[in-house]
Amino acid sequence: MGISLIFRIAAVGILVTILNQVLKHSGREEHAFLISLAGLILVLTWIIPYIYDLLVMVQDLFTL
Repeated sequence: MGISLIFRIAAVGILVTILNQVLKHSGREEHAFLISLAGLILVLTWIIPYIYDLLVMVQDLFTL
């Protein structure tokens, strides 16, 4: 996991926050929710391979 992944996650968080505030102030709460959900799904697709590798390492550690 490199520093670029952390910067990408931070960029998505900032972008989702700005879009969420703009949409909420314009009265489109449903769209704001969907933008937040899309951002969460995007970040999870980036993170899932690292979580899988972590679980495999833990499994290998305890399989003596």
